[in-house]
Order: sequence, then C-alpha cells, then structure tokens
Amino acid sequence: MRGRRGVFGVVGGAVLMAAGALLATAVVKSPAQLAAEAGPPAQGVLTAEVERRVLAETVVTRGTVVADQSVTVAPPGVVTKLPLKAGDPVAAGRLLAEVSGRPVFALRGAVPMYRDLVPGATGDDVAQVQAALRELGHGTGRDTKGVFGPGTKAALAELYRAVGYAPLPALKDGPATVKAARDAVRAARWALEDTETPPEPAPDSSSPTAPGSPGTPAPTGKPAGAGSGAGKGVRRERERALEALREAQEGLAAAEAADGPMLPAAEAVFLRGFPARVAAVAAQVGATVSGPVLTLSAGELVVEAYLKDDKRQLLRPGMPVVISSELAGSDTRGAVAVVAAERSPAPQPPGGDLGYRMVVRAGQPLPAGFAGQDVRLTVESAATDGEALVVPVTAVSAGADGRTVVTARAADGTQRRVEVRTGTSGDGFIAVTPARPADLAPGTKVVIGTAPGAAAPRGAGR
Repeated sequence: MRGRRGVFGVVGGAVLMAAGALLATAVVKSPAQLAAEAGPPAQGVLTAEVERRVLAETVVTRGTVVADQSVTVAPPGVVTKLPLKAGDPVAAGRLLAEVSGRPVFALRGAVPMYRDLVPGATGDDVAQVQAALRELGHGTGRDTKGVFGPGTKAALAELYRAVGYAPLPALKDGPATVKAARDAVRAARWALEDTETPPEPAPDSSSPTAPGSPGTPAPTGKPAGAGSGAGKGVRRERERALEALREAQEGLAAAEAADGPMLPAAEAVFLRGFPARVAAVAAQVGATVSGPVLTLSAGELVVEAYLKDDKRQLLRPGMPVVISSELAGSDTRGAVAVVAAERSPAPQPPGGDLGYRMVVRAGQPLPAGFAGQDVRLTVESAATDGEALVVPVTAVSAGADGRTVVTARAADGTQRRVEVRTGTSGDGFIAVTPARPADLAPGTKVVIGTAPGAAAPRGAGR
C-alpha cells in the first residue's frame, strides 16, 4: 500500500508541475511579446481631400539686395582731394573727388562718358549733358538738342563755377585764334570800303585851263579812268574784296564756335538715378590712381541672385516673385527683370563661375536699409489659370493602359478609379481635371497611400 501511495504521489506531483508550466506559458510573456502587443493598431488607407484653389509652382532661392547701378570712379592722375567717405549720399552736381587738381563730379544720365565733349560736338551724349545741366538750373539757351553750342558752353561754365573750378578750354590758343580771326575780318572790311570810294584824279598842272573854260573837257559823270576797261577792274577788285570778307567772317564764326569750355571724359560720372551712395573708397589723398578711387551705387535697389542650371531653365523675365526679408520680417512683391543667358565669371578662383545672374525688381521701392541684405526669393514659375481641382502628387497613378487616374474613396470604404488629366504641379500638389466632371469634386477623399496591415480595399472599380 505504501508503495502505491508513493507512486501516486510522484505522478500527481508531475501532473501539477506540468499544469503549472502550461499556465505559466499562457500568462507570462516575453518583453518582445509585450512590445508587439503594445504597438498601435493597424491603420487603414491614407486619404486626402480634393481642393479647389489656385496652384502655383515655385522656385525658392536666395539673393542679395544691391543698387541697380554700380559705377567705379578711376580718373588718371594723383588723388588730391577726397571729400566723401563710404556711405555718404551723392546728389547730382556733387564733387566726388579731385585728381591732379581737377574736379570729378556726378551728373544724371544713362550714357557713360566715352569722349571729351567740346564746342561744336553733336550726339546723344551731348543731349544728355544738356539735360543734366538744365536739371541743375543751368539753361542751355537756344541750342539745338544734341548740339554743343553757345548756350551749352555758357551752362557748362556755370556748372564749373558752382563746383568751384575753372573749366578747361577746348583750344589752348582759342582766345588768340579768335582775336586773329576778328583782325582778319576788320582788314577785309576795310579793303572792301577802299573799293567803294575810288581815289580822285590828280589835277593836270600843265594845263591852266579852268573848269568850264573852252579847253576843259566836259564832265562825263564817271570817275577818272573809269572807262570800259577801268570799270571792269574796279568791279573785279570789289568782288575779290567781298569774297575775302566772307571768308574772314566764316573763319571768325568757326573760331568762336570752337572756342570755349570743354567737358573732359575724366571729369564727369553719369548715374542713372539719385540720390546715389558711396559704396566704397579705395584710395587715399596723395596716391597715384591705379584702380578705383570710389565705387558708387545708384538707382533703385534690386535683388541679385545667381542660378544653377536646373533653376535657370525654369525662370524667365516677368515671373512674379515674393522678396522675403527675415531681418525686417516683411514680404515684398516684385518680378524677375533679367535672367542672363551666360554664366557670370567668379573673381576667385580663376576659371570659376557664379552661375546665371538673375535680377529681381520690387513692385514698390525697397527701403534704403535693405541694401546689402540677404533675402529669400520665391519665384512663381507656373500657375493654374484660376482655381483648379488640386490633389497631392501621390494620389495620381498611371495604369497599364496609359490612363492617369486617382482613386476616390467613399465613406463606406468603397473605392473607384477616376480618370483625370494632370496640369500644373508645385509644392507637392498637382492640378487635375476629371474626364467626367461629375466624378470628382472638392471634398472628395482620394487615396494617397496604404498603411502596412491595412485591410484590402473594397469595391475598387475602374
């Protein structure tokens, strides 16, 4: 009996141990099992709503606010006066520097100085000087536009007096040449007068016959010696005297026209707009000019950027731009003004390049404080023509038959394919036009993806 009881006890203990182990495996879980069971439940299909709005494709880059015109001043000679420093404003007619005792001043104009302008010169550059002189209050009289005449000479002399310098003469011996021409005119006029009053004949002392006596020849009404041959000689002398006088007068007119002040190319700097600013001063008084003395910034502020090939292909003049200043916390609208066709070379290292230069002009003048700022440019390179149906790019797919479709999902989970025609894309969205307008509307949910573990879609149709 005792032996059987012992056997039953051992068997019972084994059974209890087996049951405990089974219970433990059902209740006790590993950390991996606990983490897996604690994870999020399986998600369904990912969707987004169809929108109706204007869709724009944008290109974002950065640029620097600079002046529309940058001009270096580098006249030859020795710097003898520098009245300006970097940052100073510059007005039209202002003395910029003195080089070798001669002034350099600023005038308004778009045509750069490429030659010395002297009395008698003609051209668009002369017309520009005339306009600049009139702007400063120095009238050019009755001079024809584009002709350097007496009125322009007088106005230029007034400008130099206002700046505090004497103008250089167009001809070194101009006054002497004019005096000699006047003397020639006076001599020619006297010679002509001599031909108009012939000399009286000398009395014949060998004949005592008194006038009116029987031996006195009757008066003929002609000067003595004024026979047919003598008369021709007098007329010829008079014609020659008249021709000499005309030539002398023409010489005087030419001498007077050429005489007067000149405008050397090195003494005038033309800027498109004022007020301008001194961007940099690179020389010192007493130094021989070997490079720029001053650098001037003029005109409106614009934004300059350099583009790589991929962006340059997307942009063209006229595209709208938003200029964003992080420092000022403001946005300003503008437009692309210039997109260069050639790369701009980089100053360092040799052989490098900056990319394609793009210039953006603001719709309203940028504040002067923006000069030198680094700003963000958002260029609208394409846009829908008004509002359009817009979906995420990931909602669009192409089937084996070549048709482009989106998958619309109803509230009950059923799905259907809607054939669409795509248009402008940008910022992750694309404009679509359904083949049948009733198939797609704002607010319709379209499938943009499927989460792992999602149930198979129901009722997907074509």
